[in-house]
Amino acid sequence: MKQIINTVNAPAAIGPYSQANMANGVLYISGQIPVDPATGKLVEGIEKETHQVMKNLEAILTEVGMTFKNVVKATIFLKSMDDFAVMNDIYASYLDADSYPARETVQVSCLPKNVDIEISMIAHQD
Repeated sequence: MKQIINTVNAPAAIGPYSQANMANGVLYISGQIPVDPATGKLVEGIEKETHQVMKNLEAILTEVGMTFKNVVKATIFLKSMDDFAVMNDIYASYLDADSYPARETVQVSCLPKNVDIEISMIAHQD
């Protein structure tokens, strides 16, 4: 059975979707963009944006008692691959090197609210 996951510690959905869904021990987190949930405003610059996206993802994981160690798959969308190295270093700083998830990173022409980065994740309960 599907359980809709919602936390005030991550940005509210801006469309017809949930922050995340839990089904059979698997958490599917919708793509997170760099919106500060406290202010509802976008942060700017790839460093700040990447940190905010990771904090938003972490808040959703925490809501269901998980951490980044539970993440099995990540999908990263960048507006420019020129931001890859900076994003990659920040992304890695939130993860345990012994439990990196599978991942792909793709460049896209545009993202919601014209942000530079969006990340979605899939996590599994141990």
